[in-house]
Amino acid sequence: METTHMKSFLNKLSFTSITIATLTLLLLYLKTPETCINPHPKPHQKFPKSTCDFTHRSFTTINKHNHRIWSTKSWIQTVHSFTVQFQSLQAQNFFSNDSRILVVSAGAGHSVMALNNMGVNNVSGFELVESPPLVRRADPHNLPFFDEMFDLGFSPYLEWALFPARYVGEMERTVRDGGACVVAVEECGGKEVKEVVKLFKNSKLLLVKNVTLGGERRTSIVMKVVK
Repeated sequence: METTHMKSFLNKLSFTSITIATLTLLLLYLKTPETCINPHPKPHQKFPKSTCDFTHRSFTTINKHNHRIWSTKSWIQTVHSFTVQFQSLQAQNFFSNDSRILVVSAGAGHSVMALNNMGVNNVSGFELVESPPLVRRADPHNLPFFDEMFDLGFSPYLEWALFPARYVGEMERTVRDGGACVVAVEECGGKEVKEVVKLFKNSKLLLVKNVTLGGERRTSIVMKVVK
């Protein structure tokens, strides 16, 4: 008897809760909240004061967004710093305008743009977060390419890698025999450079040079792939 009484009580409680919830939703639907009404609207206000304001807001296309960013002084200076780096590598015959170049940890695409501006059209830039049209999304630890597809692999920020050995291994795998892998790290000395070189299992050291990329002092390490 007690169990039957308890079930009846719970059923009534459930019915009452549903009824109250339904009535509450109905009242909210019928009455516009005062926070949606702006008694003194200002045309220059850019953002709505509440979710009830459905005033149309202009949409910025990717092209317009990129044009605005690419025209900033900071962007132009950073691209220029990469251009100086690549011009030096090109002068030493590490690549030509016909080379296939891979850029990992490409960030927003400064290095990709620098190469394109130099006349190198076959450039593939990758990052965990895409930045179209310069950089596509891919995991640098698991690159979506067959072996030996590129003449040059470049990474301006090796220290971003979660698994450096795997990261470097993927660069070596996708760069052809005789090609070059170029990585940059925070400016460092000989001891740190040796630790970076140890990550490359199928390459030999060619060049170490301190450079400036994006306003930061960094150390560039050039490795020749030997398979």
